[in-house]
Amino acid sequence: MKAAILVFPGSNCDRDLAVAFRAAGFDTTMVWHKDTALPGGIDVVGVPGGFSYGDYLRCGAIAARSPIAAALKAHADRGGYVFAPCNGFQILTEAGMLPGALLRNAGLKYVCKTVGLRVEEGESAFTSAYTPGDVIDIPIAHHEGNYTADPDTIARLRGEGLVAFRYVDTPNGATDDIAGILSPNRRVLGMMPHPERAADALHGNTQGAGLFRGLADALVSA
Repeated sequence: MKAAILVFPGSNCDRDLAVAFRAAGFDTTMVWHKDTALPGGIDVVGVPGGFSYGDYLRCGAIAARSPIAAALKAHADRGGYVFAPCNGFQILTEAGMLPGALLRNAGLKYVCKTVGLRVEEGESAFTSAYTPGDVIDIPIAHHEGNYTADPDTIARLRGEGLVAFRYVDTPNGATDDIAGILSPNRRVLGMMPHPERAADALHGNTQGAGLFRGLADALVSA
C-alpha cells in the first residue's frame, strides 16, 4: 500500500499524516507542490493541514491551483482515495472536488482543542473501523472551519449518506454540525478535525487511528 503526502509552502501536518499512514502499514512518499505528477502505484493521497501559501486570497485557493492539483484531481477521478484534513478540506472545496465552502468560524476566533465527533456512516473505508453513532475525541485547530453549503447540497449530503462526521457540540458554526463529508463514491474524505493528531499513544489519544486502519484494511481486502 502506498500513500503520497502533498507538501505546500505552509503545510504543517504533512509529517503527522506520513507518520499516521506508516503506522497503518503504508509506504509513504512526500510530493512537492510544484510537481506535476504523482508517483506510480499510489493508493491514497493525503492533503495535509496547515496554512498552504500562507492562506492568502482564501484558505486553500492557491493550493487548489498549484501544479500538483491536476494530478490530485485525476487520481480521485479514476477512483483513488484522498484524505484531506483541515487545510486539505479547504483545498478540496476550492478545487471543486467536494461541495460547499469553509468560512471563518462563527466566533471569529481561531479554535484549538479536542472535540467530540459522531461517526455518521460506516460504509466508507475511512469510517469502517467505527460503528455509526460512535463518538470519538479528535483535535481541531482552525480559524476557517465553518462548513457552509446551500440547502440543496446539504439535503443531498444527508440523503446520500455523505456526511461522515458531525460535531457533538459544534465549535465553529458549521451548517448541520458537519465536520467531514465524502465524495459520492466515498473515496474522498474532507474533514476539519485532525485524526492524524490522535493516532499514536504518545498523543495521549489513539481514537483517530481507526480511520487509517480502516483504509488500510479496505485496500488489503480489495
